[in-house]
Amino acid sequence: MSYKLNLEQSIMAFAALMILLSVALTVWVHPLFVWFTVFIGVNLLQSVFTGFCPAAMIMKALGVKTAEQMAATKPE
Repeated sequence: MSYKLNLEQSIMAFAALMILLSVALTVWVHPLFVWFTVFIGVNLLQSVFTGFCPAAMIMKALGVKTAEQMAATKPE
């Protein structure tokens, strides 16, 4: 059985990966990478209020489907 992530899940997974990466860079490379973590948090917060998410736009262009689109094409 194959499992594909929908757009919403993909965005959450990407955000989590970026946060973990930024924390790792802060700990193991340089403390100023904490600003990368701050940037990610601010971007997540602004996307809640504006609906603008560059990662979602890129993923849509790459063909990632929303949960609604996946449900509409799911065979029953």
